Amino acid sequence: MLKTLLTRMKFGNRTVGFPNDLPLLPERYLGRPVIGPQPCVEGCRECVEVCPTTAITVVDNHPVLDLGRCIFCAECVKSCPSGTVQFSRDHAMSANERPNLLIRHNAEKALVKELNRETLRLFKRSLRLRQVSAGGCNGCEVEVNVLGTIVYDLGRFGIQFVASPRHADGLLVTGPVTENMQLALRKTYEAVPDPKIVIAVGACAIAGGPYIDHPQVHNGAASTVPVDLFIPGCPPHPITILDGMLRLLGKLSEQRSSNSPSLSGQ
Repeated sequence: MLKTLLTRMKFGNRTVGFPNDLPLLPERYLGRPVIGPQPCVEGCRECVEVCPTTAITVVDNHPVLDLGRCIFCAECVKSCPSGTVQFSRDHAMSANERPNLLIRHNAEKALVKELNRETLRLFKRSLRLRQVSAGGCNGCEVEVNVLGTIVYDLGRFGIQFVASPRHADGLLVTGPVTENMQLALRKTYEAVPDPKIVIAVGACAIAGGPYIDHPQVHNGAASTVPVDLFIPGCPPHPITILDGMLRLLGKLSEQRSSNSPSLSGQ
């Protein structure tokens, strides 16, 4: 027993300091995309043509990037001759509403707004979620599972995953909602007692991801259930998921700086 205690003391605290401290992200990390003020080269549509999920359109000679469709392949950055499209190191990318995931050169960043007062009173100190993998590739599922490890320790914020929707306060959905999973998702949602929330994690759960418009998928959770929080990424970093959840629960100030606005250098 003494040896075990000494070993435990030697290891110390391995939990990340977020949200009190800014997260340490890997060098290859691609955060929130940034659209520069400079217009596209006249007639250039390179970024539109290389995007595998049609996440980019050009409006008034400026790119508009749909963060809900983006799979962070960075092909748009490589193809843009004017350097208009870049990726920052900003991990705070979630949104309450789908239109807030559209990134324009002159648009102000819209961070997640907390739940209404009554729902917040019920969920802020104790939120139980049932995770539904609606046909995902397991990429987003792995990142969600990591939140339960000692590194991120989701439970310290009062958030836990449960085995039954009848014990849950809401759903966390991953995957593009395949034809075979749509009914299961709807029934799981109906089994959660009111009031309830739904969190869509990853490009697939938001808009279908790489499978968008495939005849066997329904292009995300919003096709079947109402969504309260969209967390983009393919897959999103655990910090991005945690950031969105904490903002929704009013545990992270809207005014807090998320990270350095510097670009990734892609």
